[in-house]
Amino acid sequence: MKVTICGAGRTGHLNAVLFKQNPDIEVSVLTNSTAVAEQWDKDDALWQAEIQDNRILSARPDHVGTDPGKALENTDIVVITQPAQARLALLLRIEPHLPRDKSVFVGAIPGFCGFDWLAAKALSSHDNVVIWGMKDVPHIAFDLIAGKRVRMGGAKADLFVALHRRESATSSAALVAMLNCLYDAPVAQLQDYLEITLTPGNALMHPAVLYALVGPGAPWENRPFDDFLCWWSDCPQAGAELLEACDAENQAIRRASEAHLGVDLSSVKPLRQELIEAYGHQIEDSRTMYTLLRTNRAYAGIRAPLIPNPNGPGLVIDRESRAFHEDIAFGQALLITMAERLGVAVPAIARTYQWARDYHGGLAGSIPDYIPSNWPEAA
Repeated sequence: MKVTICGAGRTGHLNAVLFKQNPDIEVSVLTNSTAVAEQWDKDDALWQAEIQDNRILSARPDHVGTDPGKALENTDIVVITQPAQARLALLLRIEPHLPRDKSVFVGAIPGFCGFDWLAAKALSSHDNVVIWGMKDVPHIAFDLIAGKRVRMGGAKADLFVALHRRESATSSAALVAMLNCLYDAPVAQLQDYLEITLTPGNALMHPAVLYALVGPGAPWENRPFDDFLCWWSDCPQAGAELLEACDAENQAIRRASEAHLGVDLSSVKPLRQELIEAYGHQIEDSRTMYTLLRTNRAYAGIRAPLIPNPNGPGLVIDRESRAFHEDIAFGQALLITMAERLGVAVPAIARTYQWARDYHGGLAGSIPDYIPSNWPEAA
C-alpha cells in the first residue's frame, strides 16, 4: 500500500515515521519546503520521532519532494495534514495528479472545518476519489525540527473516521482496513461526517483561551507577557469557563442538525467528556474543565503562540498562528454559518470570533464558500 502524506510538519513527520515501522507501507511525503526535500535527497539520514519514555523511532520515507506528480504516482491513500486555510490550494494542486484508474482515498487529519464539503467541491471531476476525514489527530506532535525530528505527546486510545455521505459501504470498509494497517489504535467508522465537523476541538478551545489571556479585561490585554506560557497547563479559569460556554453552544448546533437532518450525532459529546474518554489515564484531576486542562499530561509543554515583542520587551501573541488563520477564520466561521442557517443562537462563539477578528485585523472576511448552498436541507 502506498501512502502519500501531504505536509512535512509535525503531524506529517510523525505519521511518516510511524507508518514506516510497517515494512509493507510505502510512504511518500509531498512538502512545500524545498529545504526539507533537498535534505532528504542529498543524504540517507533517518527521520526520527521521540515517543514515550524517551525512546526514539527512526525511519526513512521512500520519497520526499515538492513535485505532486511524483509524490502521488500510483498512490492508494492521501493523508492531508495541512491546516484548514491551506487545504483548498493543496487540493487544487494535487487534483491533476491523482490516479484515475483505481479508487484513491483522500482524507484529512484532522478532518474538521468541513473538509468533506471542501474536497467534494475541489475534486468534483474525480468520480474515483473517496473522501474521508479523521475525527482528531491520532497523536499530539510538537517540537519539530523539520526533516529531522519530532516529539510525540499523548496518543488516542481509539480512532474514528467518517466518509462523505456519497461514499459506499464498500469504500468505507476498504478505508477502515487501510487505516488499521497504518495505526496501532483501533479505527472505527462514524455514521455521519457531521460527527467530525461538530466535534469540539481547537475552533472552540484556542479562541476561548486567547480571549481570556488578551481579550477585554484579561490580564495581558494591554501589556506583553514576561515569559512563555502553555496553552493548557497555564490556562486561566476565565478561559476554561468561556470554553464551556462555547462548547454548550456547539452542542446546540449538534441538536439542531439532528432535528433538521434526521441523523444521530450522539457521538458529538461535550468537550470535557471527549477529553476524559481520550486521555483519561493521563488526566490527574478531571473534576472541572479548568482542572482537567491544567492537569492533562498529554497537553503538558504545549506552548501558546508567543513571539518576541517587536515594540519593546517581553512577548506578544503571534498573529500568524494557526489559532487565528485556522481555528478562527475557518473553524469558528464555519460554526457561526451553520448556526445561522439552523437558527441557533451562539453568543459566546460569536463574541470570541468577532473579538479575534478585530484583534488580528487581517483575517479572511467571507464565510466558507464550500458549504452546500442548500444545507441543512440536503439529506
